[in-house]
Amino acid sequence: MSDSEPSLPPVDPNKAARERLLFINLFRLSGVFILMFGFLIMMQRFSWVQGKEAKIMGAIIATVGMAQTIVIPRMLLRAWRTPPSA
Repeated sequence: MSDSEPSLPPVDPNKAARERLLFINLFRLSGVFILMFGFLIMMQRFSWVQGKEAKIMGAIIATVGMAQTIVIPRMLLRAWRTPPSA
């Protein structure tokens, strides 16, 4: 038996870049939906939460949606950035 690792198939860099871009855009879009849901809660559009609790809960959910829309995609872009060629 040999201890060599199985070789992985070559990865097409263009396909990988397209998949990463799609993932980041879907992540941003879901963040926008979470942000809108938080605003709807703050506006007390749902009967299951009303009053001051609705404003607090909506603010928390809207903050999470804002972070998912702005901060997290930038972190992913930084992590997936193509390394400079040496």
